[in-house]
Amino acid sequence: MRAVWVTRFGGPEVLVPGEAPEPVAGPGQVVVGVAVAGIDFVQTQLRRGFTPGPALPEPPYLPGGGVAGEVLAIGAGVASGWLGRRVAAGTVHDVGAYAERALAPVESLVAVPDGLGLPEAAALRYDGSTALGLFDKAAIRAGEWVLVEAAAGGVGSLLVQLAHQAGARVVGAARGVEKLALARELGAEVVVDYAEPDWTDQVLAATGGTGPDVVFDGVGGRIGQAALGITAPGGRFSQHGAASGTPTAIDAELVRRRGVRVLGFEQLAEVGANQKRLAERVFAAAAAGRIRPVIGRTFPVERAADAHAAIEARAVLGKTLLLV
Repeated sequence: MRAVWVTRFGGPEVLVPGEAPEPVAGPGQVVVGVAVAGIDFVQTQLRRGFTPGPALPEPPYLPGGGVAGEVLAIGAGVASGWLGRRVAAGTVHDVGAYAERALAPVESLVAVPDGLGLPEAAALRYDGSTALGLFDKAAIRAGEWVLVEAAAGGVGSLLVQLAHQAGARVVGAARGVEKLALARELGAEVVVDYAEPDWTDQVLAATGGTGPDVVFDGVGGRIGQAALGITAPGGRFSQHGAASGTPTAIDAELVRRRGVRVLGFEQLAEVGANQKRLAERVFAAAAAGRIRPVIGRTFPVERAADAHAAIEARAVLGKTLLLV
């Protein structure tokens, strides 16, 4: 079958189209005919040989951990009702998605409801469940100020929508006019470009000098530290990513002095444990039109290298998908 391999750790050029053996479903597994494979920033980090947390695969390997498509075959112990169903799924060992067919554990399958396309399901399977889990943990109240970093990204664009729908006043932080326009379209009341040196002053001015009650930190590094420094006294600082390459270093004394509650990366384990339930909720919301994933660009699977390059260049709004 057609597939794309990571031949060695390195830049996007190490993603090479080729052939791979047909997967065979073992006990508790299914074979999904892949229509769409999702990409996230973590996959670009793994490809370079750096891991922010997940196990680092050993090249050569077939990358990708999330797919949407149709169940073509089932293994022992899997209910026959899954055959032929449209699903979004996580792949076995979080690899093998950039291919015509992929293995998935049955417990990862989420049925795609009528009214929701497979590209939308692929975009929401992980980003949607992550955003909803983070939103639940932050316990946002109407009228609170919420700062969303990377507000035009896959997770960030969904957090903007969820916070806005909860009655929060959203500040969308991103880089560039196009991304800021998208954040505003999705519900951000205020947008700031964190390429500007005074972006934190702009956030403070917008929030009446107190700072945001909630920060969703998906960038880390200097941007995350700056956002932590302006979090309102008694606020919540929620970490979920390190797109900058390093997570936000938490200043324990600042946090203690200002009474800020840090929702650290450990919350992602809880989100992961409830991912299927969260995905079902976000699929239902999307099918009903209450939330929408932003699909910035799609690429044929053979052009996975171009897709990775676009993501790393920060040249894509929302989610990037591979079409198989």
